[in-house]
Amino acid sequence: MPSTNPLFDLTGRTALITGSGQGLGHALARGLAQAGAAVVVNGRNAQKLEAAAQVLRAAGAKVAVAAFDVTDGAAATREIARLEAEFAPIDILVNNAGIQRRAPLLEMTDTQWREVIEADLSSAFFVARAVAPRMIARGAGKIINICSLMSEVGRPSTGNYAAAKGGLKMLTRAMCVEWAKHNLQINGIGPGYFATDMTQPLVADPAFSKWICDRTPAGRWGKPEELVGAAVFLASPASSFVNGQVIYVDGGVLAAL
Repeated sequence: MPSTNPLFDLTGRTALITGSGQGLGHALARGLAQAGAAVVVNGRNAQKLEAAAQVLRAAGAKVAVAAFDVTDGAAATREIARLEAEFAPIDILVNNAGIQRRAPLLEMTDTQWREVIEADLSSAFFVARAVAPRMIARGAGKIINICSLMSEVGRPSTGNYAAAKGGLKMLTRAMCVEWAKHNLQINGIGPGYFATDMTQPLVADPAFSKWICDRTPAGRWGKPEELVGAAVFLASPASSFVNGQVIYVDGGVLAAL
């Protein structure tokens, strides 16, 4: 009997993961590579990306580096064309890039608003717009948009982020409505609170960490590798009739009052 289920085998596939130089994006790149995919790591810092790529290569992954700003639509179009010509067709796109700029809405600057909307919402449109026509021409493709708990709920000082992630949930559904007929599956993953380098100051804050653990039925922060299973499922043949959905990986936060 085979040791792995072919439904979850990504051998021969190539995945582009935006914002994958560190944190959840890097964990997703590692997980997709472990499932057999070649991976393309993306970010703006070429040096950081190369370091991330070396870690993946050391584990046996086939890796390419694509250093470009995902909020620049022309750059996304140009780099996708280069990757498909020089590395491999993009079978799987994971729109993971994002930032936070916290401030109460009445104190939020125009820059804080626009930066988050561009990085967390517009970037997913720009990169998907560059990738989708090529997937459509091949008659297959997987797009995974990394949404958030705040695609559903809000918290003080994160109005720009909630607006972007709520928009990303609806963009996921819009992509499904337009592209599912071409055998593209477009879905989202909504992470809860995960312990990463970016969230380490919050993890280290006893009061905030207690609030998170008390608010989460599982009673703890998530680990980055715990996001991988949902990503492999949505990137694999196992999800061939799953479309326009968001899977929340949150330890039960949205299930509880």
